[in-house]
Amino acid sequence: MVLNNIENLLEKYENGETSLKEEQQLKDYFSQETVAPHLEMYKPIFCYFLENQQEQFTKHLPLKTKKVFNYKWLSVAAVTVLMVGFYFNRERGDFTTEEVQLAQQQVRESLELVSKHFNKGVSQVNYLGVIDKAGEQVAYLEEMNNPMGRIFKKN
Repeated sequence: MVLNNIENLLEKYENGETSLKEEQQLKDYFSQETVAPHLEMYKPIFCYFLENQQEQFTKHLPLKTKKVFNYKWLSVAAVTVLMVGFYFNRERGDFTTEEVQLAQQQVRESLELVSKHFNKGVSQVNYLGVIDKAGEQVAYLEEMNNPMGRIFKKN
């Protein structure tokens, strides 16, 4: 009778329909030394549940919480400082037309000097294009040495 009751409880347990009292009956049955041979496979499961139920957490947990620095407000402050700095350091439009034209002329002369030196450097590197073309011709000559390769390459 007890064995039939345990088998019925196991079936209910596998279907997820047992109450806590019924599960306790299963744990009590499987904690015994003698268990029916065809139910031996369930013994480790319920023994684990009994052992796990007796475990307690003993680690000390600190009650002090760490103060978290809020970086969002730091970024807002940085943007505010930058905006105030740009506002007070902006240049006034007190320049005359002659000063503006003189500044533009100086910038134009500087850029022309840079362009002149850049073009000089480019002309010295032009020979690399000739070397590249010579490399292509050498590759073509290698194909001429292997006529069968050319025939199969076209097909």
